[in-house]
Formats: sequence, C-alpha cells, structure tokens
Amino acid sequence: MSHVVVLGAGLGGTIMAYEMKDKMRPEDRLTVVNMGASYSFVPSNPWIAVGWRKREDITVDLSPVLAKRGIALRPEGARRVHPKENRIELNDGSFLDYDYLIIATGPDLAFDEVAGLGPDGHTQSICQVDHAMQAKAAFDELVAKPGPIVVGAAPGASCFGPAYEFAFILDTALRSARKRDQVPMTFVTPEPYIGHLGLDGVGDTKGLMESAMRERHIKWITNARMTKVDAGRMSVEEVNEDGTIKATHELPFAFSMMLPAFRGVPAVHGIEGLTNPRGFILIDKYQRNPAFSNVFAIGVCVAIPPTGKTPLAVGVPKTGFMIESMVTATAANVAALLRGEEPRAVATWNAVCLADFGDQGIAFVAQPQIPPRNVNWSSQGKWVHAAKVGFEKYFLHKVRQGRSETFYENLALDLLGIKKLKDIHIEPAE
Repeated sequence: MSHVVVLGAGLGGTIMAYEMKDKMRPEDRLTVVNMGASYSFVPSNPWIAVGWRKREDITVDLSPVLAKRGIALRPEGARRVHPKENRIELNDGSFLDYDYLIIATGPDLAFDEVAGLGPDGHTQSICQVDHAMQAKAAFDELVAKPGPIVVGAAPGASCFGPAYEFAFILDTALRSARKRDQVPMTFVTPEPYIGHLGLDGVGDTKGLMESAMRERHIKWITNARMTKVDAGRMSVEEVNEDGTIKATHELPFAFSMMLPAFRGVPAVHGIEGLTNPRGFILIDKYQRNPAFSNVFAIGVCVAIPPTGKTPLAVGVPKTGFMIESMVTATAANVAALLRGEEPRAVATWNAVCLADFGDQGIAFVAQPQIPPRNVNWSSQGKWVHAAKVGFEKYFLHKVRQGRSETFYENLALDLLGIKKLKDIHIEPAE
C-alpha cells in the first residue's frame, strides 16, 4: 500500500485528487492537505468584485465530496514540506508521511514587493474570494463617488488575463450604472505591449486588445514599473527597451486593482533542490522534481522560464486548461510508479483562455502554450462571455460531483475545433 498526498485544493489540486483516485490501486491511500475545506472558483472573482456573483455561488464544501470518493482531507494546511523525510509538517504541529507528494499549492501573493500594494495597502485584488469581496465594497464606494481607476499588474506578474478582464468588466459595470463617463481608466502593465500576456501574444491579441481598449476609452502604459502606492496615488516608471527610465507617472485613483507578482508559498520556499529562487517547484517533463523523485508538481506553483527577454520581469501564465494537462500527465506517472513502472506521460501544455468583458470577450488558443506553436489563434465576440459563464457552471458541477472530466467537456472542445486539451504524450518504453 502507498500513500499519495496532494498538497493544495484549488483549481489544479482538487481535480488532481479526483483523477489520481481514479488511477490508483484499490489498496492505495489518498489525502488532500489544504487550508480549510472550501473550494473557490477563482476565475469568477472579477464577477464577485462588481456584484455579479456572491461567495456562495462559486464555493464548494469539499468535505462531503472527498469523503464520498474515499479521499481523506486534512484542513489544517501545511506549515513546511520536508522532502528528505517524506513528510509534511501541518499547521497544528502534527506530521503527515507520504510515499508520493503532488504539490498544487498555487502561489504566494507578493504584495510586499511594492510599498502600499494590496488589500492591506491601498489597492484591491481579485486573487482570492476574500479579496474580491473587499473589492466589491470599494467598487460600491466608487459608484457612489466616481473617480479615476487604475488597473493592471505589478512587475514580475505572470497572470495578466484577469487584469484585462477586470478592466473591461469594470467598464461594463460602470456603464450599466451610468457612471462610466465620470471615471477615467488607465491600464498599467510591465508587458512590453498590450496583449503580450506573458506569452509574447497569441494570434492577434495585441491588435484585438488595443482595439477593445480604445473603443472603451481605456488608456494604457506598458513597460511600466509600479514603484509605490500611496492613498489615492500610484507612482509608475515607464522604461525603454534597455530598461532605462523613459518617463515617470503619478496616477491619481479613486479605485485601483493591481495583480501582484507571484512566488512559491512559505511551505516550500527555499528548499534546496525543490524550488528555484522565487520558490516555484522545479520539474522535469514528467512533472517530477529532479532532486526528489517521489515529488511532483502541477499548476501555478511550477517553475516555467519566461518566453523571451523583456525590459521588465514578465512571467508565464499557467492557464486552467494547461493545468488540467499537467494533472492528467501527473496522475498517469504516479500511477505508473505505483505499479512499479517508470513515468512516460508528458503534458501537452495546450491552452485556451476566455477573457470575459462582461458582455463579450476575447478567446485565444495556444497549442502548445509555450512558442513555437502548432495553433496560434484568437477571436472576439459575445460568444466568449456566454462560454465563460457556461464553463463556470460546468467546472463547479465537476467539482461538486467529484469528477475530473465529463463527456460534455470533450464535446464542447470538439465543437470549437480544439484537440482534447488533456491529451498527453506517452513516450515509448525503452
């Protein structure tokens, strides 16, 4: 009998547990370690922040679902991973031993890297549902007393899609409230151009995003390094291609939402051989850590190098569909080890992103996500908003049912002309 532990129960970790359970031997045990027992659908946080969703609409109590699947839950959360000892120290001081560990923690939010950034400072966040609820209160104040908005991301950020989404969703929500004409909006990003997305663009995301922002009267500053945030004012340095300062900006705001840079969570940060200097988990093509062969990792916590050189630090996003590809490969590889075989499954890292604008949106498909690509496509239309709503309902249904995928997921992707994103490459046996 072997004990497999999944550390984290977010978008990747929850589906990881379901898929791992399906592939394990009957005698093996599976435990999920998470801070609390609640799953929250993070992609819906922008809707929470403008009042289009409530907390209960996007959260799931995992306790009964995991129990039904025969998966143990440790809601104490992890204080520290001890990979040399094959155990996890939990926040209550107890220890949990494992034979195989799958790290799916998501990121630590590095608000402290910019003075005044974050919910404890002067800007809002949509990274967590609690942050989104706080942003909703600030949004209500904005509607009551309109003023300038600054939206965007900090240097080193790697998840730009939600920043763009939220700018457009704010635009839609303010137009519905008949207050948009009183609210100048500026988008601030370290990307070298609008629509870069940490991927050097996908299809014509540059043209589509710029056109959409002009149409909605959203100004932008690229190659932008936010240096500090004071109450109602943001200091920004705009840099040249060589990193020298091109211009400085003092941006007043009544409301601001800025995504932070990510880093590894404290439970793993700084463990030699396990993480890079930012605390992200080092993996090989099998999602396996090179130093600790019984440790795997999926999702945002994984270390991926940038797609190219940029004047400011711009990370690579790990999209939901890309993460599901990692999940499928990891489940296959851990299952192989349980059977005494070697890992041979390699994730495709294909990506589909639906950037919702509240009434329409932009979709892009990158196969694989990291260039060069076989498919490099983007499109705009009202169908994107409908698709995003449909995916939210579908994914939450999947989590509540304790299933890793359904027939409808494959059917929808086939209708879009997209090869099944969770397909993995199985290398031939030597």
